[in-house]
Amino acid sequence: MVKEFLRINRRSGGYRPVCERVKDYKEVALPRPEADSVEQGLRCMDCGTPFCHWGCPLGNVIPEWNSLMSAGKWEKAVEMLSSTNNLPEVTGRVCPALCESACVLGINDNPITIRENELAIIEHAFKKGFIKADPPKARTGKRVAVIGSGPAGLSCAAQLNSAGHTVTVFEKADRIGGLMRYGIPDFKLDKSVLDRRIKLWKEEGIEFKTGVAVNKDIKADFDAVCFAGGSRVPRDLKVNGRELKGIYFAMDYLSQSNRLAAGDKISDGDLVSAKGKRVVVIGGGDTGSDCVGTANRQGAKCVVQLEVMPQPPECRDERCPWPKYPLLLKTTSSHEEGVERRWAVLTKKFTGSDGHITRLQCVRVDFSTGTMKEVPGTVFEVQADLVLLAIGFLRDDNLETDDNFMTKNDGVFCCGDQRRGQSLVVHAISEGRQAAYHIDRFLMGRSGLPKL
Repeated sequence: MVKEFLRINRRSGGYRPVCERVKDYKEVALPRPEADSVEQGLRCMDCGTPFCHWGCPLGNVIPEWNSLMSAGKWEKAVEMLSSTNNLPEVTGRVCPALCESACVLGINDNPITIRENELAIIEHAFKKGFIKADPPKARTGKRVAVIGSGPAGLSCAAQLNSAGHTVTVFEKADRIGGLMRYGIPDFKLDKSVLDRRIKLWKEEGIEFKTGVAVNKDIKADFDAVCFAGGSRVPRDLKVNGRELKGIYFAMDYLSQSNRLAAGDKISDGDLVSAKGKRVVVIGGGDTGSDCVGTANRQGAKCVVQLEVMPQPPECRDERCPWPKYPLLLKTTSSHEEGVERRWAVLTKKFTGSDGHITRLQCVRVDFSTGTMKEVPGTVFEVQADLVLLAIGFLRDDNLETDDNFMTKNDGVFCCGDQRRGQSLVVHAISEGRQAAYHIDRFLMGRSGLPKL
């Protein structure tokens, strides 16, 4: 059984047909049969030095739960998985799988389907009723406020609650979940997945308060406070014509789309729709990809995605050797649904008619010298009725902390993107768990929580 990777090839679950999925917001990924997951788990080589641990910011004990799943010990597998990850049902859907890039098998073969195996374990556990509310046996009498309900805040709250502290999570939006709720489209992460986990946490004793903008004086009412508000200041593209109508930040667009999918009503004056429009997405990352998928579902006439960086290679080269995470060409399910992708393009100017965007003036850029240089004679235009800016976030809202996640104010902590800057959901969960350890130690003098 040790050498099953020689016999079994990597096989993923795949996606629903494009012609079907672009008509709705249901998850595009197809659930993999459990028998296939068991077989894929057998590919794990149970390495003496498992670099997947090194690649995962959570330190997930991947070979162990692969082995348990493959042996049919699903309940033990989910216990192992949950010991390092508070939201495996989320990371199993949206994490870029840093672990798979570090998989030893990936040196000369396709790596283990770690992310899909993770998802298979947690979904099997929910299906079989293994996941149940588990309130702490006793309370410490300490009260903690967590500000922000994204992956960092929720993971921090869950850990602190398990230690027996009384935790209240404050969220300024009307629903819990942060960018998992309003930033990630339903076709990647159905919100029933979040609601299922939040229901469990409520049963375990965590209190959630929505629609609350927290005053900085909140510390007076709690023994400790942890800010986990995420990166909330979008990076702008300050070029001529930016004031034209029809140019929006990607997160505003995605948030509104998610609200519509949830059944919220948006007034005609505030509605941003791609229906029948020529859409240009500026930014080649995951957020830009989410905009592409959303625009196609709204009935865009066409979608163009612009990225200022050159097109990444399709395979590893000397710039990204194993086990580092490789910056390779990534074609997402949204890209498969229809988009023209252009690389090494810098937007120089927006032009319009009657105050509304109609064109982008762009130029090709070259990075061969190590710095970006415009290529002479390559200016061109792209027609657009709707432009979406998906070029990241700034650190303007961030808080500085020491190595113990504490700010300059005693008992006030910070974690997640609000501390480290824009990053991945798996980093946010890791930050929340680490912050919980330090908060618990601050409150009790010691901590039995895992440090990671």
